[in-house]
Amino acid sequence: MISTTIFPGRYIQGYDAIMELGREISRFGKKGFLICDPFVLENILPHIMERIQKESSIIVEKFNGECSDEEISRLLKLGINANAEAVIGIGGGKTQDTAKTVAYELKVPVIIVPTIASTDAPCSALSVIYTPKGNFKRYLILPRNPDVVLVDTKIISQAPIRFLISGMGDALATWFEADSCQKSNAPNMTGKIGSMTAHALARLCYETLIEYGLMAKLSCEVNAVTPALEHIVEANTLLSGLGFESGGLASAHSIHNGLTVLEKTHKYYHGEKVAFGVLTSLFLTDKPASLIDEVYDFCESVGLPTTLAEIGLSNITEEELKKVAESTCAKGETIHNEPFPVNPSMVISAIKAADATGHARKIA
Repeated sequence: MISTTIFPGRYIQGYDAIMELGREISRFGKKGFLICDPFVLENILPHIMERIQKESSIIVEKFNGECSDEEISRLLKLGINANAEAVIGIGGGKTQDTAKTVAYELKVPVIIVPTIASTDAPCSALSVIYTPKGNFKRYLILPRNPDVVLVDTKIISQAPIRFLISGMGDALATWFEADSCQKSNAPNMTGKIGSMTAHALARLCYETLIEYGLMAKLSCEVNAVTPALEHIVEANTLLSGLGFESGGLASAHSIHNGLTVLEKTHKYYHGEKVAFGVLTSLFLTDKPASLIDEVYDFCESVGLPTTLAEIGLSNITEEELKKVAESTCAKGETIHNEPFPVNPSMVISAIKAADATGHARKIA
């Protein structure tokens, strides 16, 4: 069998790394089209624009909040009018996915600058497209990974702690899903089998979370850039990105997608819902009790949700559970990469078991 592993063109991480942005843009041309979220526009760009403009010319456009076909179309027209030679996305995961898609349509390089370490989106050749109301719509597989991923850990450390924790929830799925794909010979995001490199990186991602997660959380709470924080930022961003994309996805992300059909979950972050998807997958895939305890211990220590109530579903009905499970098991969903057939009733039972375990541990 042919295996495939894919990587971003360049990964840069460190304190004040954003000061390298102008130089990186200039490697691709002089005209950059910069898409950023409102927070970046008001709080970060004013401090770096002078430095960037010494080496490149950029046009800035505010991202309107949802990675939807409608927003992509709007920004694409502006990028064409700007004669952009590179697209830069600065912000969270949806800003990044939008920038990647716009760059793909423009056929120009893309530079991704995450301001939070909340997802593994920055490194991937993948955009997750939602409806304007925030419901999951589809995955868009891109022909190449970002040309540059630039991560400034000073900026990351100053973001609300919930983002870093959410990123750990997203990264938590990496090894479990890559391992399922390896066991079932399921394809990764390229459509090929994952390599041993991808599986090893996915395992390293999990080990890094378990060892450094709590220390990184404590560092970030006081805005301190420590080695532990650097390790977790790399795990959330690079290791998780490489692990999921080249290792493959399975049940945890499908359960996340299923949960998004319930509007009550929309105010919770991607990684928070993925974390509950991981806990559900532990019961679905019959993991040993010792491993289940380890994962629950980790989630509790860093503050990831372990019950449905913690993702807005304290009074979920059987009908709602059925909707979640049916969406989770829809044709083409990655839950079918598990090494056994999965149906909605199995998902409902696993969700109930994960929730009950979370509640029982809180009482104990």
